[in-house]
Amino acid sequence: MLDVRNLSVWFSSYSHGLRRHTTQAIRGLDLHLEPGRIMAVVGQSGAGKSLLAHALMGILPRNAVVRGEMTFKGQPLTSERLAALRGREIALIPQSVAYLNPLLRVGAQIARAARLSGHRDHQARAAAAEALARYQLQPEVRQWFPFQLSGGMARRVLTATATVGMADLLLADEPTNGLDDATARETLGHLRELADTGKAVLLITHDIPAALTVADEVAVFCGGVTVEVAPVATFQASR
Repeated sequence: MLDVRNLSVWFSSYSHGLRRHTTQAIRGLDLHLEPGRIMAVVGQSGAGKSLLAHALMGILPRNAVVRGEMTFKGQPLTSERLAALRGREIALIPQSVAYLNPLLRVGAQIARAARLSGHRDHQARAAAAEALARYQLQPEVRQWFPFQLSGGMARRVLTATATVGMADLLLADEPTNGLDDATARETLGHLRELADTGKAVLLITHDIPAALTVADEVAVFCGGVTVEVAPVATFQASR
């Protein structure tokens, strides 16, 4: 479903005297993800894990330069195609809760994501209610604004918003950050359930032991490079 080959990302900036500087954040990164599979992407902070997700969504800042090949369902991920797929066939669970719209009620945000993904209005409202219940959020949370949520609740709302639709590729960027152990296990379990229906999940995480419970493969990033991609059994055998 997803192929990334020789992906490189640079950022340009200008210093005093209008001197241009470039910083390479990702270089020669490769991965392949098939339907029905979860690939856990692990590595130290700054390894390029979140940048990969943002590149796949087409939401890198304007000073970013991207080189390499990214294909989804056999077709190149051009900027025009990304705009059409974003939120519909490719969905992101972002790492930052700042992605929630502070002026829009939680229920409206989840329902909007459902409609964007292809649900009709009445289906979207029902799907939003189901998503809230799935992540143990009470019905009254639908009427809340993001500032009324705790950090863990906001994280669950982000996950509900990304998984409420019919996207075939889910990019989960630290989806368990700030969650208690039980909720984290349930969140990862739901991602496993979605993968078992044929969706592909790219799970970006620092929690390697938790990732090993649901992933099929593990990709290790270091310094913006793919160091190794191996079946999860390889890592479990070494524990």
